[in-house]
Amino acid sequence: MDPVELVNKYGFPIVAAFGLGYFVYYTWTWVTTEIKPVIGAANGTLIALIDRIRMLDNDLIRLNQKVETVMQLRGKSIELERIEADKEINKIVEDHRKEELPIGKRRATKKEIEQAAGDD
Repeated sequence: MDPVELVNKYGFPIVAAFGLGYFVYYTWTWVTTEIKPVIGAANGTLIALIDRIRMLDNDLIRLNQKVETVMQLRGKSIELERIEADKEINKIVEDHRKEELPIGKRRATKKEIEQAAGDD
């Protein structure tokens, strides 16, 4: 039938209602058969990606903690090495000073005091 004959026989509102009903039916079937499966697959992919991002974030947090721990321990060992080096330098400087100054101008060491006391 021709749309004009349908409008003359049933009226415009009835024909328009059936036309809109068919449009809704066609859109609904198209969405449920073609769009919904694609959205479902994309949703699964999105969930998998979110899980991977969470795992990477957790790995990054663990690695940062390990790096901080290593840096703290290395910092302590560097500090100990610095202290030992300072002691060694101070000993070398002290020994050098003893060689340059006569006994009257410096403090006598325990060994020198013992030697001097043993002369009596």
